[in-house]
Amino acid sequence: MELILSESIRVNQEDDGPDHHCTAFIDSTVQEKNVTYPTDAKLHKKIVRKVLSVVKSLGLPLRQSYTFVLKKIYRDQRFRNHPKNRGKALKADKRLRTIAGRLVRELRRNLKENHGYDSLLDLFERVLSQKRNSPGKIYSLHEPEVQCISKGKEHKKYEFGNKVSIVRLSGMNMTGIPLKNPSGRWNALPERRSGSWPGTGGTEERKRWAAPGY
Repeated sequence: MELILSESIRVNQEDDGPDHHCTAFIDSTVQEKNVTYPTDAKLHKKIVRKVLSVVKSLGLPLRQSYTFVLKKIYRDQRFRNHPKNRGKALKADKRLRTIAGRLVRELRRNLKENHGYDSLLDLFERVLSQKRNSPGKIYSLHEPEVQCISKGKEHKKYEFGNKVSIVRLSGMNMTGIPLKNPSGRWNALPERRSGSWPGTGGTEERKRWAAPGY
């Protein structure tokens, strides 16, 4: 702690040149969310559980609960990495997706004028309709804004969360700025060759140093 404090004092001395105090250091990182590694089979299984929970809580009729069918499907999905079980697991995934779609459609019909679950059902339908390479994929039901981000880390190929830009102005604390454009992709900071930086109140031109790969 003493080493960090002494180094902070050294790099922010008052007799530093004017360029030092007019420099912004920029970097980005991923703010990971509390989600498991997402797969379509996991999301479809969660959809089935949530639909059955809503049906039970509201006392709605259901033509078939698929209790015993789902048990067999869950068994077939296990050990999918074994060559002998691969085909059986893929068939179980397709069957689970079909059942989830049937339950969602039946729940929407039974709700009729009850529009309190429209946003939830729309989310379920988006998940069921998405493909492997679909743009703007949903990776979590409770965190729909989660993005799949690859920053080239050798030990972690993909990270699931939000991209955060960190800006450090000389003599000021770090600031995290999550940035997102209308297409759903996370961007770097906008160009600011002149004008004031957020929170500085100045109008002078500032130099920017960005980390490689930012």
